[in-house]
Order: sequence, then C-alpha cells, then structure tokens
Amino acid sequence: MSDENMKHENTNHGGFERQDLSPASLVYFFLSLAVFVVISIFLLKGFFAYLDYREKASEQPVNPLVKQVPKDTRHVAPGYPQTAFPNPRLEVDERGQLGSFLLNQDNILYSYGWVDEKAGVVHIPIERAMDLLVQRGLPVLPQAGQSADATRNSLAANAPQGAKSKKQ
Repeated sequence: MSDENMKHENTNHGGFERQDLSPASLVYFFLSLAVFVVISIFLLKGFFAYLDYREKASEQPVNPLVKQVPKDTRHVAPGYPQTAFPNPRLEVDERGQLGSFLLNQDNILYSYGWVDEKAGVVHIPIERAMDLLVQRGLPVLPQAGQSADATRNSLAANAPQGAKSKKQ
C-alpha cells in the first residue's frame, strides 16, 4: 500500500511551478488593456454621434404654427410647459389632484355626513351600510297587481326575528 502512494506522488517539485510571472508581461498586459478601453470609448462616442446625426436628419419638421420651438426637440427644456401652453391649464399637478380626489372619496365612504340637510338625507360609512343591508335585506318593489299594504306585510314576514320584535 505504501508503494501505491509513492507511485501517485507528483515528482514535479511538490505540485507547484517554480516560475513566476515577469513584471514586464504584467505591465504590457495592463497597458494593452488601457489602450483597448480608450479605443473602445472613442469608437462608441463616434458610433453614437453617427446615430445622433442620422436621427436629426430623419426628424420631421415642426409645425409652423408652434411658437417658441426649442432647438433640440428631443429633450424637454426646463420650464417648457409653463411657457408654451396658455392659461388656463386643466391639469397642473395631476398626481396631487388625483390624490386629493381619492382622499375626498374615502372621507365620504368612511364617515357620516349630510347629503341634503333640508330633506334629512345623510350618508353613512360603507361598512355600516353593508351591516344594515344584511340585517334588513333589500327593499322589494310591489308587483303589478299588488297593493302597498300587501307589500308591507310581505316585508314584515321576511324580516329577521330581531327586527320583528322591535316593531311589535
């Protein structure tokens, strides 16, 4: 068994090289890498300049009725909408206006308040309205040949037990 271990043992100085990298080869590698990066940057700048020229050449002319045309129509100049569009503007702060609208709707849905104070019409929170709808049920319209008294009697018969005891 010891002979087998000896046969597989590497006789090449313990399994590592005795030769190091020369400093000159490292310097040449990093210099060539730097030159390659600089050349690539200039090639990419030239390519993008060509694409920019080609896009400007194929750009359609601006409508002659438009006043205050910016030189570069692909980028929005600071303050452009305020100077180009006349007053009154419909939406100045779209996100803020939508947020205040949704907040107002939430306040109506989740609070008590008057709809018409003179007529005595109020609005209640939506959860409370759903609870009342479950307790009382949906209102039923009278059938074509049925009178209002018969409708009230059918409503009273279909009402939950708690509602009947309160009415009696």
